[in-house]
Amino acid sequence: MAKAVLKGGQAMPGFQPSLFTDFFFGANLNGCVGETCSIALLAGAVYLLARKVISWHIPVAYLATVFVYAWVLKICCPGSALPPIAHLLSGGLFLGAFFMATDMVTSPITKKGMLVFGIGCGVITMLIRTSKTGAYPEGVSFAILIMNSLTPLINRATRNRVFGTKKA
Repeated sequence: MAKAVLKGGQAMPGFQPSLFTDFFFGANLNGCVGETCSIALLAGAVYLLARKVISWHIPVAYLATVFVYAWVLKICCPGSALPPIAHLLSGGLFLGAFFMATDMVTSPITKKGMLVFGIGCGVITMLIRTSKTGAYPEGVSFAILIMNSLTPLINRATRNRVFGTKKA
């Protein structure tokens, strides 16, 4: 929808409450399984957080980065940017933030590393989503793959100091 509006040279419409409920509850939307109903994804995320299967660091950093990036973009050029809530609820962002990026094997070990990982995923997702040349609406998978390749470097940069040793 956003791509068609921008290619037509029109201003981006405001985010209507009916569109918010459609995104949140998954009504009247087409999409892949698991990315249209945000409330179901949030319920699964709450379950995983309550069972301590995942940590809050990566999803919160990821979603906050996407929100702040979209908010700044909406302030800078309001006619050609979607509202931040549209970026949060559309596509597979919740699916990626809570279920893909928190994979224990490919995500950083330390809490600081998890925050860096989440911020990196958010920035790359928004760069892919808002690119004028590509205009690719879904950058979540690519962002997670790119940050997964950087996980060893993040782990090395954010590793904890061994107790009783001095800084180099």
